Amino acid sequence: MKRSEIRRRPLADTVLASLEPEAKEYRELDSDGLYLRVKPDGSKSWQLRYKKADGKWSWLGLGGYGTGAHQLTGEQARRKVRELRDSTGKDGSILATKRAKRAAEIEAANNTFEHLAREWYAAKSKTWSEGTAVRTIGALEKHVFPVFGKRPYTGILPMEWMEFLRAMEQTGIIEQTSRVRGMCREIYDLARVTGRATHNPLEGLHKFLQTKPVENFAHVSPEELPALLRAVRSYPHAPDVRIGLQLLAMLACRPSELREARWAEFNLDAGLWLIPAERMKRRREHLVPLPSQAIALLRELHNITGIGALLFPGKGRSTKPRSNTVFLMALRRLGYEGRQTGHGFRHLASTILNENGFDSQHVEAQLSHVKEGVRGVYDKSTYLEQRKVMMQWYADYLDRLAVSNVTTLKRA
Repeated sequence: MKRSEIRRRPLADTVLASLEPEAKEYRELDSDGLYLRVKPDGSKSWQLRYKKADGKWSWLGLGGYGTGAHQLTGEQARRKVRELRDSTGKDGSILATKRAKRAAEIEAANNTFEHLAREWYAAKSKTWSEGTAVRTIGALEKHVFPVFGKRPYTGILPMEWMEFLRAMEQTGIIEQTSRVRGMCREIYDLARVTGRATHNPLEGLHKFLQTKPVENFAHVSPEELPALLRAVRSYPHAPDVRIGLQLLAMLACRPSELREARWAEFNLDAGLWLIPAERMKRRREHLVPLPSQAIALLRELHNITGIGALLFPGKGRSTKPRSNTVFLMALRRLGYEGRQTGHGFRHLASTILNENGFDSQHVEAQLSHVKEGVRGVYDKSTYLEQRKVMMQWYADYLDRLAVSNVTTLKRA
């Protein structure tokens, strides 16, 4: 249909669909300043002619013509014009109103709890290990964002946080609930110190939530240690896990440090393991002396997993380490649930070494408990020679303990 044949306005659907293109682009009035623009290639779109605040006329694109996604029919375009005109300011500026709406939408998006939480995460995760970063954002995405993520953080009441955390508790994940509460409290602290919030709705909630004795560092009594060592050495399910449990008991390292370890970090000929800063809790390199028993275990493990980069590659995904619960689950299978954890071996080592007269500074250095100040930054190999002697004694002590069933062995 040619535009010269148009007889009435607003334009009927049949007219809109059949209007033919011309050699040059043209606009055809529909109603109330709404025009249909037709290009030479036949494409059609809607434009609104309006007067700006300075009195000059201008055009505002509303979208393409049609019934598809992001397109407007005649009726939809007219409705959009009415909405724009109803929402204009005192100066009648449609464009200014549209920009104000967009600004309000952006501001609303930036005021959501998820936006604030991701800002906090981006700032804090720079100092975390990869495992801590993954666990933290995973907990937020799993538990918090589905409930509060899209809401303005200033509008979430303390009572709502209390109900949310109590619902988490009822699922039995007490420790996870405590960690999530701590994260969210820090997230609100960020808003408060940057002037975006005047109070923290999670402040004081811990007084009314359940607590659970910390079991992360559970360890057996001295009388039970010989039996535990024998059970670990005879672990039947996976040889790499059996070796890993023995190394945890012997080296007093954190389970994550061993589980995520790479073969490139070890110099077995020199008897040293250099854990890079990015995998350490305090982001500082840590040098671990390896007793002869550990070197033998690592050579045995190399025959099993040495073809890859990781000491403990995950099943079916050699580029990722085993699950962060692999050692804990192994101890549970051995009957030590709630009595011994991977981290608990560090406490056993600390107790035994201190009770046998070793210098507490040497013990603390082995446990990678970082000293404060400049000395702590540079002294990554503190007391290395003394620790070599100490850890060889400790490995020998565990060997004797495993076969003697006596826990009163003392350093000569």
